[in-house]
Amino acid sequence: MPMRRVRSRFIVQLGIFIIVLLLIGPYIFHLKLNEDVGDDAEGYRRWQLRQKAHNELKPAVKEVTDNVDEPKALESQLEETPVVQEEAVLRFGETGNFEPLERKVQSKPGENGEAVHLASNEKMKAEITINEFGFNMVASDKVAMDRVIPDTRHNECPFWHYPDSQPSASVILVFHNEGFSTLVRTIHSVVNTSPPEFLKEVVLVDDFSDKRHLKAELEEYVKKEFGDLVKLYRNSQREGLIRTRSRGAELATGDVIVFLDAHCECNRNWLVPLLDEIRKDRTTMAVPIVDGIDYNTMAYNAVYGANSHFSGIFEWGFFYKEKLVPQKELNKRKHKSEPYRSPTHAGGLFAMDRKYFQELGGYDPGLKIWGGENYELSFKIWQCGGSVKWVPCSRVGHIYRNHMPYGFGKDNDPLMSPIYVNYMRVVEVWMEDEFKEYFYTREPSFRGYPIGNITKQLQFKKEHNCKSFRWFMENVAYDVYEEYPKPPPNKAWGEIRNSGSDVCWEAGSGQPGHSVGVMSCHGAGHGQLFRLNVQGQIGTGERCIDSQSGGILHVIVCAREPSGPWTWDKSSGMVRHKDLNKCVNIGTDHKLHLKSCDSKLSSMKWEFKEVFPWKRS
Repeated sequence: MPMRRVRSRFIVQLGIFIIVLLLIGPYIFHLKLNEDVGDDAEGYRRWQLRQKAHNELKPAVKEVTDNVDEPKALESQLEETPVVQEEAVLRFGETGNFEPLERKVQSKPGENGEAVHLASNEKMKAEITINEFGFNMVASDKVAMDRVIPDTRHNECPFWHYPDSQPSASVILVFHNEGFSTLVRTIHSVVNTSPPEFLKEVVLVDDFSDKRHLKAELEEYVKKEFGDLVKLYRNSQREGLIRTRSRGAELATGDVIVFLDAHCECNRNWLVPLLDEIRKDRTTMAVPIVDGIDYNTMAYNAVYGANSHFSGIFEWGFFYKEKLVPQKELNKRKHKSEPYRSPTHAGGLFAMDRKYFQELGGYDPGLKIWGGENYELSFKIWQCGGSVKWVPCSRVGHIYRNHMPYGFGKDNDPLMSPIYVNYMRVVEVWMEDEFKEYFYTREPSFRGYPIGNITKQLQFKKEHNCKSFRWFMENVAYDVYEEYPKPPPNKAWGEIRNSGSDVCWEAGSGQPGHSVGVMSCHGAGHGQLFRLNVQGQIGTGERCIDSQSGGILHVIVCAREPSGPWTWDKSSGMVRHKDLNKCVNIGTDHKLHLKSCDSKLSSMKWEFKEVFPWKRS
């Protein structure tokens, strides 16, 4: 063989070797570096790099081999501009580019989301912690910081491929007197399940906690475990969840702010689907699907199945509800795992473009502690040009407390809950008179309560040409009427007092099944406030009153249609069940019974007295 041909062949082979080395060298080097960082914190990145190396190097090596005698053609091929993926793509059978590696389930308490079982000698201490924190800290302390939880997503989700370029995220966690292990497990979960190239920081804001474990112990822990990635700030006085979240948003530096409660666990690839919705439209609020973590056992379970799509709505007293998404909305999607529109959300977990949040004015600064902020932000977004979407491929577990273990601090008003004041501010800013009337029909004793200055909020609405609440109800929240029709006007409302004595109807806890009796009238409202609408329904709060057996009156779940069997004759004072043709009477057991009507009995004579508990001195 001529020396020149041998030399040419050697040069070509050397060129191939150099090209392949240039292609795979960075990946090998990067992977080696990542292996030294730790499995949990870098799991996403390692998998992404390995997958990328596998997918890109295999065809590259094949092209080099096939073109060994055509180096110029290869050189031309390498100089082509790479294709940039601009939209998420579903490719069945091809694992998504941000999917993590499968993790092995350990033999530890709570692994795979299983319930933690306590020994009998631990249960008393567990009850003490439930009273103190709202959940079982003895069980929580047994659960690993990085436990494996079940994948509750739709089966399409692992096959979504998202653009490599996504906005950066600041995850904001605010807390007040939180349990230690539930808080730090939330931090670990965020860090371990988020691609590090997108997670810019975790912002912790302490709302003036006084628990010892949340002082130096917490500071030392986050510094040791997370370094500068987790930043801890503290309020100098109690501000409440809403204002503390606003402070967190001001301190954040990421493109997107992601709010989570301080007792959550993030599921597989939860962050990227949220970021991608905001990448496509910065005026979108992206909401993960919330799974449940049992407050007592720490068991992790889906609240809804992967194939069941629910959205957030409200009833006319502003209690948050969820219902199946209308088929009209589902039909707008090509795939079952794609995001869908929702009128509102529960309020605790969501993501927004940080600057857009600021442009909207953030939360109304007049809102106190918590409650109603989900409606205020949702209505503002929808009516002023944005949208709220729930994202099925993003799922986050949340511990639902047994009870709220702390009060409202300096904002507490024994005559009117700050939650209701927040509701009224939202109503007065974002609703027209027709819809305000529905709210005050449901809660008539709230009329006239001083809610503070809302001039700036009304001015914002005007300057930004925000749409009406009627538009919102007709185009976004149209399915609210299916569950909660427009309430008819009240014929009478207030305390239902016996004309012959100083006793009033009393519904107690107001829970379905609770019997209705009589107690001394106290003027404080609560279980002694009732309303009778023009269609014969007697209600108290979101519940109604009936006696299906014809005996004792009980609290029941209201029928969908706001009508009922009751009449009240003001002149005789009798409250009649027209279907049974019986009247309400005080029994010897101090409960309310239905009995044959007798206008001579003082125990059957009733009058409605309108009361405004907040006006009491």
